[in-house]
Amino acid sequence: MILKKNLNADSRKSKLKPTAPQTAIEPRFREILKALGENPSREGLLDTPRRFSKSIEFLTSGYHKSVADVVGRGIFKAESSEMVIVRDIELYSLCEHHMLPFFGKAHVAYIPDKKIIGLSKIPRIVDVFARRLQVQERMTAQVADALMEVLQPLGVAVVIEAAHFCMMMRGVEKQNSKTITSAMRGEFYSDPTTRKEFLQLIHE
Repeated sequence: MILKKNLNADSRKSKLKPTAPQTAIEPRFREILKALGENPSREGLLDTPRRFSKSIEFLTSGYHKSVADVVGRGIFKAESSEMVIVRDIELYSLCEHHMLPFFGKAHVAYIPDKKIIGLSKIPRIVDVFARRLQVQERMTAQVADALMEVLQPLGVAVVIEAAHFCMMMRGVEKQNSKTITSAMRGEFYSDPTTRKEFLQLIHE
């Protein structure tokens, strides 16, 4: 049985007071604006340091979360050993080399061994690692290893397809290229038939 789920963006806005990271970032970003030759006191930029602080804190909120936090009690006993796939999970991250966005989709599968995980927990695990300064290769492995640790399944497979603004806006300026990375664990690594089934299903 194949289970598929799409990740929907959380549009709720935080009404909390500025945190310590925000208050530390604001004055430094104001200095960056000055260094760029801008006037941070002009009308259009007055609130920009505050907005940037809130934005960057959200985009790197994965540093303050763990896989255990997002999984909680979302693991259940099960007899099934059929492949489970959560496909087309939207992800947004920041390249650690240039701090420019990369975005795309993750496809995650696992083969249970007496335990299954709530489907919504898989996109949340992806977000834990996406909302950090990242490289796609490392993030792919982190998601796979996290699921192996919390579920101890027979196997895990993760494929991420993403477009990188550091290639689109600067450097080689290639607009249509995508980077694809994969991490195979357990039966997905050792059994070519299982791996082939997964790859066929995510691209149907």
